[in-house]
Amino acid sequence: MSIPAVVARQTSSIRDLDTAVTECRACPRLVAWREEAGRVKRRAFQDWDYWARPVPGFGPPDASLAIVGLAPAAHGGNRTGRAFTGDPSGDALFAALYDLGLASQPTSTHRDDGLELRGVRISMPVHCAPPGNRPTTAERDTCRPWLARELELLRPTLRAIVVLGAFGWQALLPVMADGGWRLPRPRPAFGHGAEVRVPGPDADRAVHLVGCYHPSQRNMNTGTLTPAMLREALGRGGVLAGLIG
Repeated sequence: MSIPAVVARQTSSIRDLDTAVTECRACPRLVAWREEAGRVKRRAFQDWDYWARPVPGFGPPDASLAIVGLAPAAHGGNRTGRAFTGDPSGDALFAALYDLGLASQPTSTHRDDGLELRGVRISMPVHCAPPGNRPTTAERDTCRPWLARELELLRPTLRAIVVLGAFGWQALLPVMADGGWRLPRPRPAFGHGAEVRVPGPDADRAVHLVGCYHPSQRNMNTGTLTPAMLREALGRGGVLAGLIG
C-alpha cells in the first residue's frame, strides 16, 4: 500500500488532509521536477520563493461544488502554492468564477491575496507539477488516495463536480466507483457539456458530474474553449450544486 493511501485514511478533516498533501514525497520523478523548477525558476519569476511542494486543494471544507482539474503547472501552482494560480488557466478560471458570484475577486495571484471561494472547492488527481504536464499512470494512481479522501470528506455537502478535461474525468471515475458511487454502465464518456447524475452510496444524495474542456492556454487561444463556454459549464455546476438560483 502506498504512503498516500495510508496517510490519507488517517486524516479527519479537509484541513488535516491539505497539510498531509503538502508533505508528500511518494513519487521521486515528480519530487525532483517540482524542486528543480523551483530552483531554476522562470526569468519572469526570479524574485519568487517557489512553493515547490505538492499543491493542496483550495476552497471551503463544506463546498457543494467541486472543480477537478489535472495537476499544478510548474511555474503556476508549483510557484504560488495554490491550485490554478499564476498561469493563464487560472486567469480564465477565476475570472469565470467571479463573474458567477462564486469567487470574491476575479484574480488569483498568490496564497495570501485574500481570495475566497463561495461554496466551491478546487482539487486535482495529481498534486505535483509533472514534466510536460504529463503525469504517468503510476503517478496518477499513487496520488489517487488524496482525491478519494477529499471527496469522502466533502460527501455530506457535495452536490456537483465540474471536471476540467478528459484526464481529470478519467481519473475521477475510478475514485468515485471505489468510494461507492453508483456509476452508470457503460461508464460515461467525457465531453464538453456532458452531464451525468451519479447516485451516492447508502442512499446518499446524488452528485452531478459536468464535463468542461480544460481552460489551458492552448484551448483558450484556439477557441476550443471560450470564456462564455467556461462560464456556462461552471454555471451549470453552480445551479446543480444549489449555489446559483
